[in-house]
Amino acid sequence: MLDKTVSVLSALESGPASLAQLVKATGLARPTAHRIAVALETHRMLARDSRGRFVLGPRIGELAAAAGEDRLLAIAQPVLAQLKDVTGESAQLYRPHGDTRVCVAAAERTSGLRDTVPVGAALPMTAGSAAQVLLAWEQGARVHRGLRGAKFTATTLAQVRRRGWAATAAEREPGVASVSAPVRGPGGRVIAAVSVSGPIERLTRSPGRLHAAAVAAAGETISRLLRHEAQ
Repeated sequence: MLDKTVSVLSALESGPASLAQLVKATGLARPTAHRIAVALETHRMLARDSRGRFVLGPRIGELAAAAGEDRLLAIAQPVLAQLKDVTGESAQLYRPHGDTRVCVAAAERTSGLRDTVPVGAALPMTAGSAAQVLLAWEQGARVHRGLRGAKFTATTLAQVRRRGWAATAAEREPGVASVSAPVRGPGGRVIAAVSVSGPIERLTRSPGRLHAAAVAAAGETISRLLRHEAQ
């Protein structure tokens, strides 16, 4: 049974999968694949995206961080807490995962109106400032695929690359605004996006004017600490 469980987890490394796709990837019988996936979901090892597909869940990241293997999460959490305090808004860290972006860490505003994105939530790559950041530095086919059905354009991504951050208002969700900036791994590749989000009433329709500097600084801090640990 352990081998079968590992095969289900391994099948999701490349991105979200429906039950039928899990069955095809693992070679397991449909009832067996379903039973394992649901059990893993109960233990937060798996979660569901907006289309009901299975994705790796938040417990995976928590275990990796506890083992000291995922330094990004360990480094980012105190930076997110500081970003929340500086901006007064909820702060998140997103990683790309297949055709979605997954919230892997967050620091929530404790009172008042806020945009709550739970850790483990899978959001689309077709809308929102974090999606723009995660696509802006991608190449070729990945960008073309990401722009299909997106609420932003290649021109938008060029602007994100030029200024080093993205800001949106009511693009992903009515009434919500956000600002995001890239987090780069030791090799310089964008591996995550750091964000703040909240109601348009507070962030306005030009949220970058309020928080771009703080969010960009947070992304640079996480990137610098990652480089330092890699040396």
